Order: sequence, then structure tokens, then C-alpha cells
Amino acid sequence: MRPTDLRQIVYGVLAVVGLVGTWYFNLAHGSDLSTYVPDWFTTAASSSAAVDLIVAFVAGAVFMVAEGRRVGMRLAWVFPVVGLLVAFAFAFPLFLLLRERALDRGRATPGTPS
Repeated sequence: MRPTDLRQIVYGVLAVVGLVGTWYFNLAHGSDLSTYVPDWFTTAASSSAAVDLIVAFVAGAVFMVAEGRRVGMRLAWVFPVVGLLVAFAFAFPLFLLLRERALDRGRATPGTPS
């Protein structure tokens, strides 16, 4: 098995875990979306995790768009949107999986600007 194959498997599994894990708790939260974001900041621990996720999301969004364009992924801007609407824990590994596949197929080479 090539290293790229292993990475693709790991990214795919992480995307599924990110989707299922986040949406399990999203659905458990219920339909009252008015308390969703405020609930992130109810304790010091949840506030720390929320700030951690927000900063990682912003950095990841910039990376996904810039890197996606660099390697020739035409719809790279979709991944931050998916991160906001579904979950960053799903969108980021999905981006990494599709980026790895694009690089593996030779559509782009690392270091070549698009």
C-alpha cells in the first residue's frame, strides 16, 4: 500500500467520524438553534474548546481555499462553507482527502502555482 493510499483512508475515516460525531450531538441538542452558539460558552472548558475550534476553522478556511486553488481544485471555497453548515471536523478531512486524490492523480504538482 502506498503512503498516499493510507492517507486517503485515514482522511476518509476522519471525515466520517467528524460527520457522525458532530451531528450526533447536534441532533441531541434539539431544534432550538437560538441557544446553539451561546451554549458553546457556558463553561470555561467549553469556551476554551470553542475558541480553539473558531481559530482552527479560520486558519483552516484560509488554507483550504489557498491550497485548493494552488493544486487546481476549482471549488475549494466550498469546503469552508461545508465547515460552517455541516462541521469543520467533516469538511477539513474531506478537503485533505480530495486534495490527496488530486495530487495523486497528477492534476497538479506540489509547488506549482495555479
